[in-house]
Amino acid sequence: MTKRYFFIIPVLTVILVACGGGGNKSEQLQQLKQEKAKFNTDIDKKIAALEKEVGKSDSVVRMKDVVVAAVKDTTFEHYIDVQGSVDARENVNVSARVPGVITAIMVKEGQRVSQGQTLAQVDDQVLKANMAELRTQMELANTVFEKQKNLWAQKIGSEIQFLNAKSQKEGLERKMATLQDQQSQTRIIAPISGVVDAVIAKVGDNAAPGAPAFRVINANNLKVTANVAEAYAGLLKTGDRVILSFPDINREIRANIGFASRTIDPLSRTIKIEVPLKADNSLRPNMIAHIRIVDYKADNAVVIPVNVIQYSSGSPYVIVAENSNGKLIAKRKNIELGRTYNDKAEIKSGLNKGDNIITIGFQGLNDNDLIKL
Repeated sequence: MTKRYFFIIPVLTVILVACGGGGNKSEQLQQLKQEKAKFNTDIDKKIAALEKEVGKSDSVVRMKDVVVAAVKDTTFEHYIDVQGSVDARENVNVSARVPGVITAIMVKEGQRVSQGQTLAQVDDQVLKANMAELRTQMELANTVFEKQKNLWAQKIGSEIQFLNAKSQKEGLERKMATLQDQQSQTRIIAPISGVVDAVIAKVGDNAAPGAPAFRVINANNLKVTANVAEAYAGLLKTGDRVILSFPDINREIRANIGFASRTIDPLSRTIKIEVPLKADNSLRPNMIAHIRIVDYKADNAVVIPVNVIQYSSGSPYVIVAENSNGKLIAKRKNIELGRTYNDKAEIKSGLNKGDNIITIGFQGLNDNDLIKL
């Protein structure tokens, strides 16, 4: 409109100047009206031509750039998300069986040990002295018994003397067995085969039953444990599929629930689940694990990104690209939503395999709007 004014003002100025001289005022007025009518006709033609050109330009602008993705059949899974941690089924704090001063440590951290292997020694000097004294008594008792036995075989002496010698000998043997058992308890031994994860005790420390001296772990027998809210208790059972994610090592493992508790913890209102793991050197006890428990699965499902779904009066719809008379147009399709998980949505109806759904540039599009890829 501004350009039109700049064009009109100079022309009118020229006309007024040309007619500004003397003469009949009526003729001048009539001439001026004719010039104005001719001028208006020319301007209207130019305006119509410009509007036609502008209209063509606007139609090009309205062809919005979009990006489409073909709808495909896929498997849709819905999960229950919980957080757990890696634990060892055999993770043992080892302590001494008898009190005493630790005189020797036989292992170091990271060392692999076998079940029954000695880890440390508690002072047993008093026991050794008692056993040495007892051996002397046993030697005498054995000698007396053998002599009484020979005499009794020859019917020399009384049976009481033979029985006393035998009783003395056997009593000392039982006492020696007791001392040997007590001596064995002065050794701190590994209750399982595994790796020494921590050496807590030091030489000279006072060992006591129940006070951890070592920690031994069998890293070949690991599991993931987690507590799941009681709201899902009815959905979980042994054997259910799960996906384990370990963010610290960027790993994902598919496994199955090995144990799902039938009892709800009265304090936390949760149930405990365990997922057994195969031996893996990259996994460590207490490592964080994200657990996705599959509680719904649909095969051959239509799945689309959640962010392309729009709503009109509460009803969901998407925009797809369709060919119409050789032109690419936007088309609105009402859909029925199923379940959603993270950024994916299951579509029950409204879309078919092969539909080209607009994933970028769908905002503001209406039915039959021209688009281009």
